Amino acid sequence: MLTHAFAYKQWADQRTLQAVRTLAPANQPQAYAFACQQLNHMVMVEELFRARLQGLPAPHAATNSVQLPTLDELERRLLASNAWLTSHIAALTPESAAQIIRFVFADGQAGSMSQQEILFHILNHGTYHRGAIGHALEQAGAQRPADTYTLYIHAAEPQRRWC
Repeated sequence: MLTHAFAYKQWADQRTLQAVRTLAPANQPQAYAFACQQLNHMVMVEELFRARLQGLPAPHAATNSVQLPTLDELERRLLASNAWLTSHIAALTPESAAQIIRFVFADGQAGSMSQQEILFHILNHGTYHRGAIGHALEQAGAQRPADTYTLYIHAAEPQRRWC
């Protein structure tokens, strides 16, 4: 299920990035800045959890930054994160998925989660922020991407539309 869920995440991320690209930063600066801020937060959280999964030091001291990267940079980092996560999931065993990882959150609080819980959090977290971006797109008069799992699975596997 994780393999399918992360394929869906990658698809939904791409649809969101494409929709954000339809915004004109000069004409819709608030919506564009909000979308970039949300994408920045999403990718920073993914990079923090990826480091935890790898046993590496935290790459960021916070879950957002004052200076926002360009949309191109955010896309590059999000694609790299998705590629790494897909590869990591392919190598997971039931034992490694259950492995508990202890770490310190960006706010200084101690935490522990299994690898599987971390991966679920990454999925859930991205869905939440893509929804916020969708709302901002609607408010700006742009098209909100339809990104539900049901739409994805029937696009990825059209034979499921048996009627």
